[in-house]
Amino acid sequence: MNYVSAENLTKSYGIKVLFENISFHINEGDKIAIVAKNGSGKSTLLKILMGKEIADSGNVMINKDIQVVLFDQEIDFDPQLSIEEFMMTLNSPPIIALKKYHQSLLSNNPDEMEKAIAEMEIQKAWDLENEMKQILSQLKITDLDLKMGTLSGGQIKRVALAKLLTETRAQHRHTLLIMDEPTNHLDVEMVEWLENYLSKAKITLLLVTHDRYFLDSVCDIIWEMEDKNLYFHNGSYATYLENKMIREDNLNSTIDKAQNLYRKELEWMRRQPKARTTKSKSRIDAFYDTEKVAKTDTRKDSLELDFEMKRLGNKILELKDINKRFGNNVLLKDFSYSFQRGEKVGIVGKNGAGKSTLLNIIQGFEPKDSGEIETGETIKFGYFAQKGLQYKEDERVIDFIKEIGENFPLANGKTISASQFLRLFLFDDQSQYSPISKLSGGEKRRLHLMYVLYQNPNFLIFDEPTNDLDLPTLTVLENFLQNFQGSLIIVSHDRYFMDRIVDHVLAFEGEGRIRDFVGNFSEYRDANKNQEQRTKNQDAVATPIAEKEEKPTTNSQPIATKKKLSFKEQRELETIEKEIPELEEKRKKILDELNNESEYEKILKLSSELELLSGKLEEHELRWLELQEKLN
Repeated sequence: MNYVSAENLTKSYGIKVLFENISFHINEGDKIAIVAKNGSGKSTLLKILMGKEIADSGNVMINKDIQVVLFDQEIDFDPQLSIEEFMMTLNSPPIIALKKYHQSLLSNNPDEMEKAIAEMEIQKAWDLENEMKQILSQLKITDLDLKMGTLSGGQIKRVALAKLLTETRAQHRHTLLIMDEPTNHLDVEMVEWLENYLSKAKITLLLVTHDRYFLDSVCDIIWEMEDKNLYFHNGSYATYLENKMIREDNLNSTIDKAQNLYRKELEWMRRQPKARTTKSKSRIDAFYDTEKVAKTDTRKDSLELDFEMKRLGNKILELKDINKRFGNNVLLKDFSYSFQRGEKVGIVGKNGAGKSTLLNIIQGFEPKDSGEIETGETIKFGYFAQKGLQYKEDERVIDFIKEIGENFPLANGKTISASQFLRLFLFDDQSQYSPISKLSGGEKRRLHLMYVLYQNPNFLIFDEPTNDLDLPTLTVLENFLQNFQGSLIIVSHDRYFMDRIVDHVLAFEGEGRIRDFVGNFSEYRDANKNQEQRTKNQDAVATPIAEKEEKPTTNSQPIATKKKLSFKEQRELETIEKEIPELEEKRKKILDELNNESEYEKILKLSSELELLSGKLEEHELRWLELQEKLN
């Protein structure tokens, strides 16, 4: 089934053309990732599909039988609403039925309750509320009475994500789910849960993300936006990179041939009299076509910088018995660490565990409760913070950079100007003289990164540097950091980025405990999972012998298929498989009674029983899925 078709779309802002005459199709079941540098028009294209922007030319045809749902970077909400009230503002029929059902419970009108129950059944909405709360719980949102206006930016993004997933689940129509950087503000556990959720869900998805592991796990089609065009790649991110390299090699070969022909034709053109004949007109037209190809500039600006870094002394940075707490929340407990020259440390942990607090304490932005910090005399920090750039509203990009200095020193003794440095970060002449306030969110992040490096630090501290950076910039940033001779601390939830850069991990494991693990991020995660498995195996071994010798009461599945479960888990699975049909039968009976009942008190009682029963059934089904995953 075709969901969306677009033909010859063109979109410009002023003299800047984002894309020109692009065409594409989205079919049911497609899971597509869009890859491009910031400012290429990714978010604009998504908004055109949503009807929030209008293309300059071209047509977009959306199937009348589908619903398009967008998870955007900008989230509108009423700050006075509680989280639960915000979630219930969805307009899908099952949510509306659920709201009417809750309202009927508060009323004294049996007719209203009967209608509400009938609508709940029609919309299959009995389990929706539990599923909504389950999604919120996975995204670490548990207090649904909190006002939206009291939440942090990250919490708001997570609530909005939960609302989007609930809306997609609640839709009975075919749905195209559009997501713009959904992994921002999620910790690793949340990212892995969302990755698993989307990869298994039978949905149609159009996704913008900088997380390459997430991209590879969820999507099997990549759209590349570059040079106003749209290119299509089937397969993984690695396949896309390979295809891109082949395309660029072919283009360079075509340009080389055109340049040879151009030189010959240029001599012929110069020999022609001013009053050219009609006979040579076709050759003249061909000359201008050849000239256009021959003068195509395929040079890519990059971040290949070898700058003159201030020398690091013998002492770099030493932390001794650092303690920090907020009320009863212990973030750092007797933490000691000595940073070495050239060391690349990754810091990981759940949101709120104290990662950013440690970075602020190291730089003196926040006081410690106790302990000592010794910083080498030659250390010059470069800090890339989550809060972003601080700038004057009308300040131009070039002036902002020149405040640091007119020139940037290179290792070979030469210098480059601020303008040349900006071009390395993909800011063309027009962008350099634009106000910073006019830049996109991703372009501001790129400027912030450039601003940090332009100060020529020898100790870099990056707090979530990958958020809102495009993949081309991330790739060259990774290459730069791999060759960086100074020390480096990175807080990031981007697993691919961490795997490429860090050589060991400081893991915030809660209650002030920080584990020092030698290796990259994936190795740390594998070690954790292996430890969890060993603990489970030890628990299984420790099960009392008498309990182990008990026979299962049913043989619903061969014992051989359950070899990965402990004896307790086997018994639990068998019990659940027996109870689920019984619960479903009870639920059906209550629904039948409700449909035939007219007395208000009995309806109220049956509704309460139905809600409890639906919740228990949902718990059984979720636990059954968890146990089944262990068997697969």
